Formats: sequence, C-alpha cells, structure tokens
Amino acid sequence: MKEFDYYIFIDFSENLIGYTIIENTKLKELLPKISKFAHYRNLRHKRAYIHSIKSRIEKERVLSYFLKHKIRELYKNAEIYTDILEFIKKHENCIIFISVDNRQYKAFNKLIGFVDGKKVVVKKESELVKGTPEYQASLVLDTLLNMERLKNDKGQSIQGYGVRQS
Repeated sequence: MKEFDYYIFIDFSENLIGYTIIENTKLKELLPKISKFAHYRNLRHKRAYIHSIKSRIEKERVLSYFLKHKIRELYKNAEIYTDILEFIKKHENCIIFISVDNRQYKAFNKLIGFVDGKKVVVKKESELVKGTPEYQASLVLDTLLNMERLKNDKGQSIQGYGVRQS
C-alpha cells in the first residue's frame, strides 16, 4: 500500500453528496473500528445494518477520526468541491489520495488538474480493492450517506446521527 498523507473520499447517494478527509495515522487507528462496515447496496438486511452501525459509529466515536466531513444535498456539490480544492491548496506539500464516485470521476479529475494534480492521486470508487484500507474507509462515507438519506426520507434533520456540518 502506497503511503499518502491524507485520504479524501467523495460519494453520492441519490440526492446527497458528501466527503470525508482523514490523515494517514488516523486511518490506521480507525481501521479496526470499521471492520464491520459493508457496502450498503450489497446488504440483505439493510435496516438492521443501519441500526447496528449507527450504534457502532457513536460508541467508537468514528467521526472524531476524520479531519473534516460534510454531507449536503446534491445541488450543493460546488460547496463540496470547493472545500476539497481549498484543502488541497493548503496542503500542497502533501501526497493526497482521492476516491470519487465513478460518474463524477472524469470531471473531478479535470478540476484537480487546475489546482495541482502532481501530488494528488484520483481513483474511481470502483477501482478500490475490497479489503484495502482505502476501500474500508470509503464505506464509512457510504454508510453516512445512506443513514442521512433514510433519515431525510422520514423527514428528520441531519443532526440526529452526529454528522458534523463543518
């Protein structure tokens, strides 16, 4: 596994977009706490998973390991991309790994080229290898987005799951 200074994960779930940013050292600490996370779309018992994983997120304080994280409605994707570009610009001496949803890969990769592109590795979500730290960390955002989507379907607010709006 190539060592990166920071890992950024960007994902979509229906009408939501989100990102998480985590430092390399924090990722290594987090991995044992997220070993039970799975890709939501492949699950058989989705409601039970969400209930169980919500408790794990709170108990293990999973969100505290992330430097930044945000979930917004899809039409606010410019805000998400701006946050990420600002982060890359501030950390220009760092090597950064970014995983982005397949549908947005081509456009996002062009956008990164405007900022730097030399010390940033952008991968499609589908290129992440199951069982790797990158894949496992991407499941946290996938789960948060699905929790938020299900909560919004019930008309609840985003604060219920401890998703910090930073």
